[in-house]
Amino acid sequence: MLDARALQVNGRRTDLLPATSLRVSPGELLLVRGENQDDRTALALTLSGRMKPSSGHLSWNGNTRLKTLRKASALVDSPGINEPEQHLSVCDLVTEDLALIPRRYRGALLAKPWLKLNAFEDVEKLWVDELPAERRVGLLTQLALADPAVDLLVLDSPDRHSADPAVWLQRCEDLAYDAGRPLAVVAVVATLPDGWKGPSAVIGNSVPHAELPPGAEEDAEAAETATAAAPAEASDEQSAEENVEEEK
Repeated sequence: MLDARALQVNGRRTDLLPATSLRVSPGELLLVRGENQDDRTALALTLSGRMKPSSGHLSWNGNTRLKTLRKASALVDSPGINEPEQHLSVCDLVTEDLALIPRRYRGALLAKPWLKLNAFEDVEKLWVDELPAERRVGLLTQLALADPAVDLLVLDSPDRHSADPAVWLQRCEDLAYDAGRPLAVVAVVATLPDGWKGPSAVIGNSVPHAELPPGAEEDAEAAETATAAAPAEASDEQSAEENVEEEK
């Protein structure tokens, strides 16, 4: 599980990432809304272990080492960071990306066999910027999954390629809910799709750690535990009262 609490990245004048909290587990898709592209990219970089947070808590399966998170995650199509260069052909892009995967995982697999195996041979000669939005999302996420160590996908602004959320949303849902390889998927977007009822969060939804009074975080966790236990305690009391009535 990816667990982020009051995650914040300081900038020179303003925060690169306002304090944000979220959680997502394998088999889940979380949409995170952020109006500002810089905020969205900062969050995507931080959640994938590519940027060190200034404060807050960030862990993957309970491990707080950024190296562990970085190995388990893939940052997909982040503007100005790792989005494909427009002068590349699809075949060249696949060649470059496969070369970044440890050889023990990719074997001797080359671009053309990979494209055929993953049903992208029809677009191998296109320039990257010629790809339809849906095919672009499909190609880049599939390339990320060529590394079997990846269990977390973080997509940076997939909605920037099309006004139709179906272009990227269906692909994200398929990846998260895949019974064979369930992934934790985070899509950082400008707006939530109309009618979206799944898990969501908003950048800047948390109070920075520096503003919390001492012990406030522990008190909040204790309150959550007490709330969760309350129904069980109430049930026990009700059963005791029923037993007394029966004895009477």
